[in-house]
Amino acid sequence: MNAATTAQRKVFDALKGDLHYENVMQAPKVLKLVVSTGTGNAKDQKRRDLIIDRLTRITGQAPSARRAKKSIATFKVRQGDIVGYQVTLRGARCQSFFDKLIHIVLPRMKDFRGIKTSAIDEMGNITIGIKEHTVFPETADEDSKDMFGVAVTIVTSAKTKAEAEKFLRYLGVPLQQ
Repeated sequence: MNAATTAQRKVFDALKGDLHYENVMQAPKVLKLVVSTGTGNAKDQKRRDLIIDRLTRITGQAPSARRAKKSIATFKVRQGDIVGYQVTLRGARCQSFFDKLIHIVLPRMKDFRGIKTSAIDEMGNITIGIKEHTVFPETADEDSKDMFGVAVTIVTSAKTKAEAEKFLRYLGVPLQQ
């Protein structure tokens, strides 16, 4: 058996009593992690290059640009302008980033008291907002003037919010009571 199969078996054994699973394949799993950030009003290429460099360091993968779908005059955004960057992690990179997020990054956050359960949506996914990217160990040496926020979305195969909450608690995600 490979590592994914053994992990699936452990989740099944831990949650089968609470959620009445009959088959190992019913147990939820982490499908992917999406790390994204907005550029704000960063029109200069220097700031965008900094964001790309930091996201590449944090995730180990080059981010892809996200462009505006519509023009919005109030925000001075034109259709096709770059409004953010995103990285989708799967497989081994997903697992290593998830471990780093739970055991290193979240404890380093200022005034962290757990993630609210309201962050879990009805489809079983959770989005964690990180105000400063400097909590990641790869970027701790930088100046404090160039900070940006990062959103990490954990996409699971859980069917309901309650199932996702039990699954995420089992994985060690620090959720509030």
